[in-house]
Amino acid sequence: MPLNRRKFLKKSAVTGAGVAVAGAAAAPVAQAAEAAKPGHPEKRYSLTVMGTTDLHGHVFNWDYFKDAEYADKAGNAQGLARISTLVNQVRAEKGRRNTLLLDAGDTIQGTPLTYYYAKVDPITAEGGPVHPMAQAMNAIGYDAVALGNHEFNYGIETLRKFEAQCDFPLLGANAVDAKTLRPAFPPYFMKSFHVPGCGRPVKVAVLGLTNPGIAIWDKAYVQGKLAFPGLEEQAAKWVPKLRSMGADVVIVSAHSGSSGTSSYGDQVPYVENAAANVARQVPGIDAILVGHAHVEIPELKVVNEQTGKTVVLSEPLCYAERLTLFDIELVFRRGRWEVESVAASLRNSNAVADDPAITRLLGDAHAQVVAYVNQVVGKATETLTTVEARYKDAPIIDLITKVQEDVVRAALAGTEYASLPVIAQASPFSRTSEIPAGEVTIRDLSSLYVYDNTLVAKLMTGAQLRAYLEYSAEYFVQTAPDAVVDVEKLTNANGRPDYNYDYVSGLSYDIDIAQAPGARIKNLTFRGAPLDDAQQFVFAVNNYRANGGGAFPYVASAKELWSESTEIRTRIAEWVTAKGVLDPKDFASVDWKLTRNGTPVF
Repeated sequence: MPLNRRKFLKKSAVTGAGVAVAGAAAAPVAQAAEAAKPGHPEKRYSLTVMGTTDLHGHVFNWDYFKDAEYADKAGNAQGLARISTLVNQVRAEKGRRNTLLLDAGDTIQGTPLTYYYAKVDPITAEGGPVHPMAQAMNAIGYDAVALGNHEFNYGIETLRKFEAQCDFPLLGANAVDAKTLRPAFPPYFMKSFHVPGCGRPVKVAVLGLTNPGIAIWDKAYVQGKLAFPGLEEQAAKWVPKLRSMGADVVIVSAHSGSSGTSSYGDQVPYVENAAANVARQVPGIDAILVGHAHVEIPELKVVNEQTGKTVVLSEPLCYAERLTLFDIELVFRRGRWEVESVAASLRNSNAVADDPAITRLLGDAHAQVVAYVNQVVGKATETLTTVEARYKDAPIIDLITKVQEDVVRAALAGTEYASLPVIAQASPFSRTSEIPAGEVTIRDLSSLYVYDNTLVAKLMTGAQLRAYLEYSAEYFVQTAPDAVVDVEKLTNANGRPDYNYDYVSGLSYDIDIAQAPGARIKNLTFRGAPLDDAQQFVFAVNNYRANGGGAFPYVASAKELWSESTEIRTRIAEWVTAKGVLDPKDFASVDWKLTRNGTPVF
């Protein structure tokens, strides 16, 4: 889809309105400065910047997969309806004119609600609905939102339609046109705050930065259209510009974690989680709203290497469970406003009730999605669960690989690759998913496959698959043969998440966790014989993995044989619907087990 340059220029004119004010505001400086003379009290101003991130389609405190109010052991609550109540409280406390509300991205993907309005009743259809997230965020009064990587999951057309429905700009200074390298979205937002008794307003600039990993994770949609350079270099380009435009306060809303790490290795030359790097390397920033990492950081102070000044970072927990507050104190000195201090804190959504205004606004949309996910598509002969799936070969994960194998095999029928064996990967995404015995609904299957991934077929060799499995096995903590096995401490070595551990169907292998990483795959066979390193396979993988997500070896560079845009979750529902009965004998197989020096762990 061509980039909407006219719309961008129009939005830039709106978001850059503060630039025009810069010259006009210079004249009354003497009047404001007069207040700082001896005998006059110093002019001060308090600004509160509120922030959310990684909302992922959570409007209400509702678990669509369980068809019940959301609940967890920590007592958290979720949803923009709760955030709206918190925001109203803060505005009442601070004065609405003294507040700003931002988000750091990942808005339109993540729940059946967002899937429904992207695929079932799409916002892109002629006369289609307004996206519930746009409705909610417009009603709450967001000022600006940074683009997240998941904004691109449904393609540029859906994103542009969502953008058109929002009353606020979607910011992405490092989301640029692939050909011109000019911003494809507004890079920044500026707003002036009037200070009673002072002729010069406080000008606040918000710079939006998104994640370079989009180039990998949503390659199919963005390749040749958009590019995503590093956050550090783009912040270094834009922050001085914002200061020269008269910004007294510079806030960065960054869809990027603070750890300085990347999940995609060296596939792109830019850091995935770069927020702290930006604070450290780029002078002129006062605070950074952090996103992407799904962690809770009430306040993180980073010292800028050039100026020695402290930059305050904060990341509210995902899914609208927390609201960040940056309380910024300014003082008027020598004809300009100076930031005197920044303090960050969090407010908890579980402390308040839903805002009835949001409930009234989106109750019908929510009810439609609840009805959709509760449609019955088949019957299960027994209960299937993911509770032990990360350390035991579980039939419920075999269901995913079986569906992927069948879809790819059918797609390649009649091609030159039809005679090659098809194998598949799948990850234990959830630790709590369950398909109960009896009626099976869309929500049961959706809870098994929570991401909107699509299917890709790659050409791989036996040697490459061996390396792939070794890399996957790094997920387990090395455990001595005589050590007590605690399953809670057995996985996620070096912080690797569950979604970056893969089963591979069609092969048989042991994972010896007594061995060091890189030497764990034992007894690797195919159809009862030792795996031939030269054997070619069709490898059915999700698009995240196919594009390099998780930095698994060889798969990103492997030859692509086929791909599609239908979600794997949908393929699973179709498969179950066609069968009518979900019986493990149709898909379950024991492909792998954990061992220690050859002895099974379980």
